[in-house]
Amino acid sequence: MPRARPRSPDRLLFLAILAMPVIVTACAAGGASGTAAPPPGADAQPDWDAQRARMVETQLRGRDIADPTVLDAMRRVPRHLLVPEAVRELAYNDHPVPIGYEQTISQPYIVAYMTQLLDLPPNARVLEIGTGSGYQAAVLSEIAAEVYTIEIVEELAARAAADLTALGYDNVTAKAGDGYVGWPEQAPFDGIMVTAAPDHVPQPLVDQLAVGARLVLPVGRDFQVMTVITRTAAGVTEEQTIPVRFVPMTGRARVPGDD
Repeated sequence: MPRARPRSPDRLLFLAILAMPVIVTACAAGGASGTAAPPPGADAQPDWDAQRARMVETQLRGRDIADPTVLDAMRRVPRHLLVPEAVRELAYNDHPVPIGYEQTISQPYIVAYMTQLLDLPPNARVLEIGTGSGYQAAVLSEIAAEVYTIEIVEELAARAAADLTALGYDNVTAKAGDGYVGWPEQAPFDGIMVTAAPDHVPQPLVDQLAVGARLVLPVGRDFQVMTVITRTAAGVTEEQTIPVRFVPMTGRARVPGDD
């Protein structure tokens, strides 16, 4: 009988590995049931904090948003919780996002840009026209002492008020109504922002500015120019900045000849 050849050390190691018991763990193989593990990342939740930080660095600081107060506010507000769940994954993208009722939430840069233009003093009282999802009001609430916000679409006004309350923004007062006439009972304001486009500057809003305060709004029909109205002791000044495009302002702003 031929003699068996001695096995090499490598061959012995290979046979020993084959003989080792297979241990199935929940982490490695989907649990004791032996079901296959899901592909990596299949059930992973988005890292919203990382997306928000990236948004601030690339879309805001990477452009011309330099006000540290504005950057800090944008870094804190959970934008993804203030858009409909169906479009939540788009929350931190560099474009507007639909929020229903033919309305949109502005891209993060425009939110930051308008907030920076407002140049709010400490302990400011602010009026926002066009609550939408509530995101801009939340950003303002991180900077101002009091925020008043008006939304003409009642369903959006109710949803935004509920979301802002749930997130703890207790310095925001929201109501449904025609923002063209402002909120005279709470005037004067240290800043007013309009997040929909009238075809002219609403005079009631100008009248509700405190001395030194700014009104920031897009003005125009199909395309608009971002406009800054500043009330001074001597009257008002007007400055136009960048071209923009917003949904039209409704209510009295659409009545021809209204001023």
